[in-house]
Amino acid sequence: MPNVRSAVPHLRIARPTRDLAAAERFWVGGLTLDVLWRSTADGPDEHDLLMLGWPDAQWHLELVAGVPAPTPTEEDLLVLYLDGPIDEDLLRELERAGGTRVSAGPYWDRWGVALTDPDGYRLVLSTRGWSNR
Repeated sequence: MPNVRSAVPHLRIARPTRDLAAAERFWVGGLTLDVLWRSTADGPDEHDLLMLGWPDAQWHLELVAGVPAPTPTEEDLLVLYLDGPIDEDLLRELERAGGTRVSAGPYWDRWGVALTDPDGYRLVLSTRGWSNR
């Protein structure tokens, strides 16, 4: 069996979406993620699917339409540690693309900016850096 700790696994974050086009506008048009894969349902047990990310990242976001409706909570956060100031132009683009600025509590309000995507999931852009080492 492979040792998971010695590998550099790729992380997939999968979420349902009510509106794939609106989600794409937010994540691609606003955050500038790339479309890595797109699939259209061809049969009764298939779903429209969109995979988004940056080509050199070790993660991607998978959005799936035609599944049970999203039910995000305040704790469903996708945090991007930017290790520096947040560009106001980026925040304006995210809002133009369908995002809404929200409070994510005292910690995140101090260390970043939170927005909801069109499905209500929270994206936090943090001014802090992060390392697992």
